[in-house]
Amino acid sequence: MKTIKPGSLLPSKPRRNLLKKSMLALASCALMSSTLISTAARAEVGEPEKEDLKFGFIKLTDMAPLAIAYEKGFFEDEELYVTLEAQANWKVLLDGVIDGRLDGAHMLAGQPLAATIGYGTKAHIVTPFSMDLNGNGITVSNDVWKKMKPNIPKQADGKPVHPISAKYLKPVVEEYKDEGKPFKMGMVFPVSTHNYELRYWLAAGGLNPGYYAPAKGDTSGTLDADVLLSVTPPPQMPATLEAGTIYGYCVGEPWNQQAVFKGIGVPVITDYEIWKDNPEKVFGMSKEFTDKYPNTTIRIVKALLRAAKWLDDNNDANRPEAVKILSQSNYVGADYDVIANSMTGTFEYEKGDKRELPDFNVFFRYNATFPYYSDAVWYLSQMRRWGQIADYKPDSWFDKVAKSVYRPDIYAKAAKELIAEGKMKASEFPDFATETGYRKPQTEFIDGITFDGTKPNEYLKKFPIGLKGKDKI
Repeated sequence: MKTIKPGSLLPSKPRRNLLKKSMLALASCALMSSTLISTAARAEVGEPEKEDLKFGFIKLTDMAPLAIAYEKGFFEDEELYVTLEAQANWKVLLDGVIDGRLDGAHMLAGQPLAATIGYGTKAHIVTPFSMDLNGNGITVSNDVWKKMKPNIPKQADGKPVHPISAKYLKPVVEEYKDEGKPFKMGMVFPVSTHNYELRYWLAAGGLNPGYYAPAKGDTSGTLDADVLLSVTPPPQMPATLEAGTIYGYCVGEPWNQQAVFKGIGVPVITDYEIWKDNPEKVFGMSKEFTDKYPNTTIRIVKALLRAAKWLDDNNDANRPEAVKILSQSNYVGADYDVIANSMTGTFEYEKGDKRELPDFNVFFRYNATFPYYSDAVWYLSQMRRWGQIADYKPDSWFDKVAKSVYRPDIYAKAAKELIAEGKMKASEFPDFATETGYRKPQTEFIDGITFDGTKPNEYLKKFPIGLKGKDKI
């Protein structure tokens, strides 16, 4: 079937229904005449209750599963006729899903959780699909880098040893303070991975990124802060840095590499180095949508699973083609070389310091697409750590919220369909019969602190900086 570009006209519904009926009739005849049909029984997912769908995204490389599912016809294979629409910012995107203008969207992992618990906006948003692992970086201005670099240990070739701790930023922040200048950095949204990763990195280096106090009406997140964090939409990060409004930022690609190409900043660390194989974006829908259109929901996940697998197949052999697709103006719209710098297994820090980083972007391997409850708990723990969750919550509360938002049950139905259809293998997924939804305790954080998703309050107690127990702001 011919691919329909975003924004172009879809075939009329009557014509699509006629084509569908004709294909079903032919399939029925073939089934009746065949003597080689497998007798293996399975509960095939029903027809989609809603065929015409509009999904939102932000111009970042980790929206790739949506673009690939569209361009490769995976949505159409599921009888879904999708329009993809770039959104101005994360709030507009979330509001679109809540008010029904969008049927689903590429979301920050914290957005469905925050909306469901009523932080910022109250709405029950769920995710049956995690879109990727890793993919972010922290960039500082050239001036800040010049001040940091002399104190950072060097390799034999003279290049900095990675990962770079925020302790090397601390003297710079103190210098700015002494001069009466607040040290300002950007992140993309208050409940974004980028906010929590930037805060994690700063705190691990002895810098307090500030607290939220929603009960007191203060949602700035800057109380007691050594570094002032503020929101900047991802595509605007390089220009805001260049203008001197901020001195650094945390963002997804290609906006760290864009700073390198423009010669205005230096990425000092990736989120892979802050927390190895950390969950990043999710595909979010309203609970109302998934309840009303269960077959459509499963089919959406099936298409996204095939796209994620395609992106990682054969040791990322498809990545150059993916980069070409993403460089189109209707998707990410950055130059091919900028996107390829991180999307094809490398990452450039200081200009000329390009290193192999094959797992900077992961879309399918390591069970990247599975919506683990423990991933949700980590985000909730950071919301509590920095005051967005103002009061103490027992471990059971974290578990309950995680299970109300993350939906591995829907994921499993989609995966089992693909396995039965021969499109994917059971070995490519978790063992659904034994999977609890909680990862084993994770140890590979920059500060060496272990995270056990079943014990969030014990985890919070380990941090020198951050709220814990009954603490309040």
